[in-house]
Amino acid sequence: MESYSAPVVKTFFDASTWTFTHVVYEKPGSECAIIDSVLNYDPKSGRTSTESADEVIEFIKQQKLRVVWILETHAHADHLTAATYLKKHLGGKLAIGEHIKEVQATFKNIFNLEDSFETNGSQFDYLITENEELPLGNLKIKALFTPGHTAACMAYVVGDAIFVGDTMFMPDVGTARCDFPGGNANVLYQSVKSILSFPNETRLYMCHDYPPNEREVAYITTVLDERKHNIHINDGISEKDFISMRAARDATLDMPALILPAVQINIRAGEFPPKETNDVSYLKIPLNLL
Repeated sequence: MESYSAPVVKTFFDASTWTFTHVVYEKPGSECAIIDSVLNYDPKSGRTSTESADEVIEFIKQQKLRVVWILETHAHADHLTAATYLKKHLGGKLAIGEHIKEVQATFKNIFNLEDSFETNGSQFDYLITENEELPLGNLKIKALFTPGHTAACMAYVVGDAIFVGDTMFMPDVGTARCDFPGGNANVLYQSVKSILSFPNETRLYMCHDYPPNEREVAYITTVLDERKHNIHINDGISEKDFISMRAARDATLDMPALILPAVQINIRAGEFPPKETNDVSYLKIPLNLL
């Protein structure tokens, strides 16, 4: 069926975090999924806003789409999710890979979160298992377990398109870092290779782009382009060389600017921490720990 092999994808770009949000659907009036949404956040003031999410809402209403899934590829460290806000306005189920439980347990300890914070994934409506297929009208979403960047990363296959999360980037940018808690370069190599085993013409949709100065932002490539040209993991690069490169490169990288607020919000599926006695929510900054 043509609609299965070539889903329609509408992509939104949040320039402040270099993040792409994708809306995947068959045609106007059909069911849709939202992948990797963004809640705008000003780290100087601690204020959130919804400009990026509101663009998505406006498009979905214009196209008369019905939101079935609001998906996360992982608990992002570089932007806050707008999943809860989108569900409030559009409906749908919030879903993430089942290994989010491991990530929650790790960061509950790091941030010394409240005792009532559960590490069983219950903040999400649905936990996705490896190779599970989610219904989306006449389309299907197949979940690929792609750990390495984090312990809980998922990529989503819809027809001839794969939404790769942070496993890899455009060919001239390379692959994701592996030095976060639960990260592993050996595992990431295998995860990327599993994606690159798909047919050469398969469309790969990025979650981020950090382009060199000479080109514009881009969010789509193919398996063939990555296999030929990815600067970190093309067909000519061995697993040993990749692991050595990633270790050396990761040692030079700064922490993402929004990692402390982002992780605390994202492991809660976009909810804020419980309000304190003054009716205000607070985020924590662990000193001399990370």
